[in-house]
Amino acid sequence: MVRIIAVANQKGGVGKTTTTINLGTALAATGERVLIVDLDPQGNASTGVGIDRKARIGSTYDVIVGESSIADSAVRTKVPGLSIIPSTLDLLGVEQAIASSKDRAYRLRNALRSDDGGAKALGYTYVLIDCPPSLNLLTINSLAASDAILVPLQCEFFALEGLSQLLQTVDHVRGTLNPELEVHGIVLTMYDRRNSLANQVVADVREHMGAKVYDTIIPRNVRVSEAPSFGKPALLYDVNCAGSRAYIELASEVIRREKRFKREAA
Repeated sequence: MVRIIAVANQKGGVGKTTTTINLGTALAATGERVLIVDLDPQGNASTGVGIDRKARIGSTYDVIVGESSIADSAVRTKVPGLSIIPSTLDLLGVEQAIASSKDRAYRLRNALRSDDGGAKALGYTYVLIDCPPSLNLLTINSLAASDAILVPLQCEFFALEGLSQLLQTVDHVRGTLNPELEVHGIVLTMYDRRNSLANQVVADVREHMGAKVYDTIIPRNVRVSEAPSFGKPALLYDVNCAGSRAYIELASEVIRREKRFKREAA
């Protein structure tokens, strides 16, 4: 059984990539086989797990346009059990490349769920898709391909406003492209307990979204911010820092919710 989770928020700088690579690392550490799909043309997830740009032979662009398979494009990282399909700047041209295709919204879904060389056939148990900071065709491909969406939400003033827009998009995708899509959870990021506004945002989000909000809160943490410059997830760079510990807790929550989803579906 493979679970495909989109890590998405149309706002930039909320911790999507950081959450993707560190949640993926924490899940792999529990014995899961994890594939990250870097769907952001900036390619920060690829850089953050140590994949040099010169080593990105196959990419998510190649997968979406049908020039490469999941198996041919996935690259192993330094983390046992964690692979990634890297991104290149070619992704900037993907909309033009597939605009005339009738299945343009399902290109990623078709590749990931293929019986011949898809994520399940390759033995992955989790696929985490790092989405770009916009609601474009790449993000639509991600939501159409996913079982669930995980939303990183920065503890700032306009957090709920951006969340409302994203949830409207999720409802639209559920009604038109992927009726099985569900909100896995909302993770509050970049939290500073000394900031009264951050505390108010946490209270407001929990009031409005209830059980959809994970108990785990990701704090602002210098070591987490430093890790990508060394090409490492924070859990490899400094497993004992507050940010790494928080992502380990988040992975535990994700696994618990997965077990609950399976019970409810049975």
